[in-house]
Amino acid sequence: MSEDARFEDGREAPLRLKALDTEDVAVIAALVQDAVFPASEMKWDRKARRFAILLNRFRWEDAPKAEMRKRSYERVQAVLAVEDVHKVQVQGVDQADTDMVYSLLSLAFLPGEDGTGRVELTLAGDGAIALEVEALEVVLRDVTRPYVAPSRKAPSHPE
Repeated sequence: MSEDARFEDGREAPLRLKALDTEDVAVIAALVQDAVFPASEMKWDRKARRFAILLNRFRWEDAPKAEMRKRSYERVQAVLAVEDVHKVQVQGVDQADTDMVYSLLSLAFLPGEDGTGRVELTLAGDGAIALEVEALEVVLRDVTRPYVAPSRKAPSHPE
């Protein structure tokens, strides 16, 4: 005997995405644009070859629904992890300043030879993080329930 669908079954599930090619990275990049995070939430585990950031991402996928229902925009805490990292370079990022909050503008993958490449994170204010990888694997995973965006507004980029 089958059960009827319940209202709770229609709820959105937390995002769990993996990027293994340039097109996949573009999807994750769109979802993490305008994410914010303190410097203290960036970690490179050299032994595990993993670079991760716990960020507060704007829920772009929910924005049209919020506008339609005239409700506040949302953010959610998510982990952005890059695997197989053998080198990390930072510019304009002071990890000692734990109060500094960074805003992620873009995420891109620049392929190299034989599957290697460079994952680049561009931050507002001329900051950048470059991750040299042996193979592309970027994971985005929501880890909390969505919450009302403190600004109650969608991020904008006036020209």
